[in-house]
Amino acid sequence: MDLKTASALRRLRLVSAPEAVSFLVLLLCSVLKRTTDFNAVPVMGAIHGVLFVLYVLFWLDAWNRTKWSFGTAALYFALSVLPTGGFFAERKLRRESENAVIAARAREEGIVNA
Repeated sequence: MDLKTASALRRLRLVSAPEAVSFLVLLLCSVLKRTTDFNAVPVMGAIHGVLFVLYVLFWLDAWNRTKWSFGTAALYFALSVLPTGGFFAERKLRRESENAVIAARAREEGIVNA
């Protein structure tokens, strides 16, 4: 794995958890807006919108660089629109990047011919 691909995965991983948190907080604010006088939906909506756009941009970059199959790319996108999906995406991306680093080191040391 080259440096740019690793960076693309890292960016996607780093934005996935905050995007999930903002989604959950936005849902909470939406409930509070309807049950109380508290209205933070415009602020949280903007924050979540920015994080979601960043997630989609980083997802496209990671898909382009890693050459994921359509199914893998669709899974990561689907996780972005589920309320807690970003947490699962972060975990899966962490494992994927760790495995890629291990494979790259094995290739460098001549252990594997891949």
